[in-house]
Amino acid sequence: MNNILPEEAHKIIQNGKAVVIDVRTPSEFADGHIPGAKNFDIYDSTFEETIRGLKSDTIYVVNCQSGGRSAKACAKMQELGLVGAMNLEGGFIAWKKAGFPVEGY
Repeated sequence: MNNILPEEAHKIIQNGKAVVIDVRTPSEFADGHIPGAKNFDIYDSTFEETIRGLKSDTIYVVNCQSGGRSAKACAKMQELGLVGAMNLEGGFIAWKKAGFPVEGY
């Protein structure tokens, strides 16, 4: 699986080269998220159907709270041919700790 550190993720997101997918629950997402992130709850019954509709030639930075759910989501995405799926190491917690912007508070 492809892991990406918050610093690397921030660079490619700033350059417009990646789509951010937050796989936490809608209430967790509402409590704060990476600016511009799309919320696809990994526990939602439509999760797999939703990711099947994504473009295979895109880089996706996938995050959850601490990196566990996003690792599972990345594995599923790669299984479905989304080779650009990257797991944000340490999740949203690591992103905030690194001092990067958040929205939704």
